[in-house]
Amino acid sequence: MTDEVRRSRLPSIRVGRKSRARPVGVLGAGAWGTAVAKALAENGHDVTIWAREPALVEAINGRHENETYLPGVRLPGNLHASTEPLDAANGMEAIFLGVPSPFLLPAVKRILMSPDIMDGQSLIAVLTKGFIDTERGPRLIVETLEDYLPGFYRGNLVYVSGPSHAEEVSRGIITGLAAASANGRNAIRVRELLRSRSLLVFPSLDVVGVQVCGAVKNVIAIAFGILDALKAESNHFGDNTESMLLAAGLNEIQAFGLALGATHPETFTSIAGVGDLDVTCRSIHGRNRRFGREIVEKHALSPFRNAADLVGRIGELGYLPEGAPASRFVRRIADEKRIDMPICRGVHRILDKELTPKEFIEEYLGGLAGK
Repeated sequence: MTDEVRRSRLPSIRVGRKSRARPVGVLGAGAWGTAVAKALAENGHDVTIWAREPALVEAINGRHENETYLPGVRLPGNLHASTEPLDAANGMEAIFLGVPSPFLLPAVKRILMSPDIMDGQSLIAVLTKGFIDTERGPRLIVETLEDYLPGFYRGNLVYVSGPSHAEEVSRGIITGLAAASANGRNAIRVRELLRSRSLLVFPSLDVVGVQVCGAVKNVIAIAFGILDALKAESNHFGDNTESMLLAAGLNEIQAFGLALGATHPETFTSIAGVGDLDVTCRSIHGRNRRFGREIVEKHALSPFRNAADLVGRIGELGYLPEGAPASRFVRRIADEKRIDMPICRGVHRILDKELTPKEFIEEYLGGLAGK
C-alpha cells in the first residue's frame, strides 16, 4: 500500500468554531502534558493520560489533581489517568506525546502495536522539546519518530510549541501556540482540538523551524540564568547585557534552524521563536533559567563529573532542564555543520566543566568586543 493511500485513511475533521467531543490520549503526565490534557478535557473531549507512577494516577483519578507536577490545579472529571500506555492510545482519535525527550522513544515503542496507530487512524501530535540520540547521531524529534511509526505518518505528524509554561496554561492564562505539520490540514485539526478563549493555536508548515526554536531556546535560557545570577555579583552586567544575550541567542537559533532545513525565516520572529525564547529566559517558571541560576548560586554542577554524568543522573536535580541534554546535541551538530554558536557551545563547555560561568561570560563578551 502506498503512503498516499495510507494517508487518505487518516480521519478528516471538519474545521469550525466548535468541534465534537473526541477520545484523546496524552502520553506523559508531567506539568506540560497535564496542562494540555486539562485544556483538551475542558474543550469537552474524553481524555486519558498515561503516567508511570501509580501514586500519580491515583491522585489524578481520585483527587483530580496532579500533586507532583501541577499542584493546586483542579483537573476536570473527564480527564482520567492510567499506568498502561496503550490505554492512552487505543481508540483515540488523537494522541499527544508529552514525554521528556530522553524517554520519548521508549514510550512511543510501547504504543506501536495499538490498532489505531497500526492502521493510521489516530492523529499524532508531539509536545516534547529537544533532540533524540540515535545510531545516526542526534536528530530532531519528528524525523526520528517517523522512522518508527507506520509509514503513513511520514509528513502527517504535528509538532506543537510556543511560549507556554504549564503553570499558566493550566490556569487559563491567554497563551499562543504554533502547530506545525507538513500536512496543513493536520495542523488545523490540532488547532481545533486545543483552541479556546485562553489558548490560541496558529498553524505552521515549518516543522523543522518550530522544532529547532523549541529545543535550542532551552540552551540559551541556561546561559540567561547564569548571566542573571552573575548580575547580582557584578555591576558590569545588567538588563542591557541580558537583552544583548537574548538577541544573540535568537541569531544562533535562526542560524541553526536554517542549516537544518527550516523553511520559513519568519518562524524565528514568531511566537515559536522569539516568543518562546523570551518567556523561557525571563519567566520565573522556566526550569532552564532556574538551572542556570543554580549553577552559579547553588553550585548545581558540583555533584557531577561532566556533562555526560549530569545527563545520566539528571533526575537528581529534582526537575528536568531540557537544555542540559540539548546542549550536547546542539554542540555536536553545530561542530559537524560548522555553525558558529558560541553561546550554545559555551553552555555545554560549562556543563562539561571545561570552563566556569564567569570565564564563559568574559570570554563571550570579549569575543564580541573583538569583532
